[in-house]
Amino acid sequence: MLLVLCVDLDDDLGRKTGFSTPVIGREPVEEAAVALATADPEDSDLNVIFKGLHVYDELAGRGESVEVAVVTGNEEGEVSANREVGDEVDEVLASISTSEDVTALVVTDGAQDESVLPVIRTRVPVDGVRRVVVRQAQNLESMYYTIKQVLADPETRGTILIPLGILLLIYPLALVGTLLDYPGIVLGATSALLGLYLISRGLGLGAHLDAAAGRLQRSLYAGRMTLLAYVVAIALLILGAVSGLNAVEGLEPGGEEAVGPLLAGAAFVYGSVQWFAAAGITTSLGQITDEYIAGTLEWRYLNAPFYVVAMAIVLHAVSAFFVVEVSIAYLASALTAGTLLGIVSTLTFAVAESRLAGGEEDVGRAEVGD
Repeated sequence: MLLVLCVDLDDDLGRKTGFSTPVIGREPVEEAAVALATADPEDSDLNVIFKGLHVYDELAGRGESVEVAVVTGNEEGEVSANREVGDEVDEVLASISTSEDVTALVVTDGAQDESVLPVIRTRVPVDGVRRVVVRQAQNLESMYYTIKQVLADPETRGTILIPLGILLLIYPLALVGTLLDYPGIVLGATSALLGLYLISRGLGLGAHLDAAAGRLQRSLYAGRMTLLAYVVAIALLILGAVSGLNAVEGLEPGGEEAVGPLLAGAAFVYGSVQWFAAAGITTSLGQITDEYIAGTLEWRYLNAPFYVVAMAIVLHAVSAFFVVEVSIAYLASALTAGTLLGIVSTLTFAVAESRLAGGEEDVGRAEVGD
């Protein structure tokens, strides 16, 4: 059996005529259509119902098994209206007495009512959709609904309206720039703003920035030490970079001789390594603190600050060998000290972790034995 299903998503039929829905059967549907035509002859849902009757008569004239019904939603929003339509479709299907499989032909008056199709498909197979609109404005409602959907979607709204708004601001900003005798600067700044926005949208940076802002907010409210450690580390890195550049400038020889890239790199490391090491230690201690508070700290995490110190010792000694020409013995001692510090810390925390894990297993066995 084919069910001709006329959809009135905003319940114009019920609100304007008082008919209770769903309306099932050829004669009740015709009465509902006449009542709606009397109440509001300009309503587009009127065309839907008469179209459903036309399809019913056409198929019944061919001897096919067919039924017609009108289902409505409500004015409380698309989600609530779709649920209401789904409930009324269930009522229609429950009222049909047939041993045949029931399929549906959905009749609507535009794209907005067709948003309920997924709900209908969960109840009954849909053989087709008939859209009924006034011939003089066949695309008007669809265009209106499309624009409405675009403006309702925050992501699409931002993608389309923000660049359009910036473009519309170019002319008034150019006038302001002309009055201030800085037209080039104003136009350049506006163009740069539009270009940066389009690049960020093209690369998908908006989602990453939103996620980073969300993590930052959660970290502030949760009192995470890592956030403060990162801020301090950034300051230390900046100071280290300045110190390294100052060390490179201190190597500038007199005359036309230029400093080689190897010596310049060594001087930069020599002047900045202690600051970079302090930044690494700060971030690692902040992370260790947060892991301890969260109860997820593992012994091997404690290796991080010792590794940073070991690498700093090695880099400082190697760079000092090129910059201040320390002895080979000092360089060898520093390399050995850095290597030993890393090995000792690794072994110490590995043994501590294994002993702690072994102690917990022994306690577990004792409890099981008791």
